[in-house]
Amino acid sequence: MQFTEAPPQPFHQMTSFSNPTMNKNQIHRTRPWPGFPTSKSLAGSFGDANCMEQLLVHCANAIESNDATLAQQILWVLNNIALPDGDSNQRLTCGFLRALIARAANSGSCKMLAAMANAHSNLAMDMYKFSIIELASFVDLTPWHRFGFTAANAAILDAVEGYSAIHIVDLSMTHCMQIPTLIDAIANRHEVPPLVKLTVVTAIQDVPPILDFSYDELGSKLVNFARSRNILMEFRVIPSSYKDGFANLIEQLRVQNFVYGESNEALVINCHMMLHYIPDETLVAIPTSNSSLYYGFECSPSPTSSLRTMFLKAVRSLDPTIVVLVDEDADLTSNNLVCRLRSAFNYLWIPYDTMDSFLPRGSKQRQWYEADICWKIENVIAYEGLQRVERLENKSMWVQRMRNANFRGVSFGEDAVSEVKTMLDEHAAGWGLKKEEEDLVLTWKGHNVVFATTWVPA
Repeated sequence: MQFTEAPPQPFHQMTSFSNPTMNKNQIHRTRPWPGFPTSKSLAGSFGDANCMEQLLVHCANAIESNDATLAQQILWVLNNIALPDGDSNQRLTCGFLRALIARAANSGSCKMLAAMANAHSNLAMDMYKFSIIELASFVDLTPWHRFGFTAANAAILDAVEGYSAIHIVDLSMTHCMQIPTLIDAIANRHEVPPLVKLTVVTAIQDVPPILDFSYDELGSKLVNFARSRNILMEFRVIPSSYKDGFANLIEQLRVQNFVYGESNEALVINCHMMLHYIPDETLVAIPTSNSSLYYGFECSPSPTSSLRTMFLKAVRSLDPTIVVLVDEDADLTSNNLVCRLRSAFNYLWIPYDTMDSFLPRGSKQRQWYEADICWKIENVIAYEGLQRVERLENKSMWVQRMRNANFRGVSFGEDAVSEVKTMLDEHAAGWGLKKEEEDLVLTWKGHNVVFATTWVPA
């Protein structure tokens, strides 16, 4: 999720994709391929998402097969219909167009396109660094994050009732933006509030949103806010990374669990859109010495035992009071580029579509929001191996993982459902809520967007 202060260079202004001697009829007469529409039908379907998706798929196949001529021809068509300032489908396609060019430049498999990209386009985006106020405002723009915050906080409040101390491990890509509301709710519920311990891992530097403040400053503000609500809070940052499955975090929690295991302290593991960065089975990585030592596994992660699996089993060994898992409901794990492209295209149209309902063109927040999506698209399409960190799994896959780790799903209470519905009333009419067994799912125009699940040791 990368952010820029200025929108990317418009591809329709890049002369490298233009061929004044070539028209659309010549393109398809010279290089026809099965299933691709004729130039006449294409001209009448410029705004059709299915047509754009097919163009992207054929372009991806051409780049992967090092067919520079075909790829250039398709890119010429895409460049004329995928306008960066067009409608939501055009802007979405523009993001994928940019990612495919970046893939060609990164891999060098299509030398003509790589040279084109290097000569005519600055594919690297500048990271926008958020202040605390800006980030808080940004995550409140849509229910994308607020849904998970609201559902999780309601579940946590119910789970920690009666404990004199609450230890919250916040694994969140939003840098504790959920916590102030939770502190406020705890203060309102208890005459004598419990001690709150908040543990976070060091900020991920290579995945946005990026902060322009330190976690020491963030912790100080959270502690002061808690004090204003008559809550004593302890804030701790543990150096740990998703790349080895947060091995150091697990080791530190085990030590603390040994020390405080007999006290009346609730352990809350709050996972908000961060666990999908832990390597899964499609990326068999060699663990660090920390991951081998702290997890207590003798073997390396394998096609049947990934760091993602090891992390969940390690969390289960801590016997937490509750685990909340919130993430985006899509599958971007395939090692096949075309499968990944189709999945991403048929999921990431949603944020572009929602944007048109609440953010005016040209606004700075809209630029941040679109750059967020563009970064995700580029990471999913342009990169492979360890560099491809956006490895979303859908809800059913996470449910199976949690059950395999010996967790049992818990239903959200009526208060949680009511609070989520109240929150959704503050946003556009297209947002909705549905319940799938014990879980809650945020929807946009009936399509699954984000899921929220809660778990306890089985």
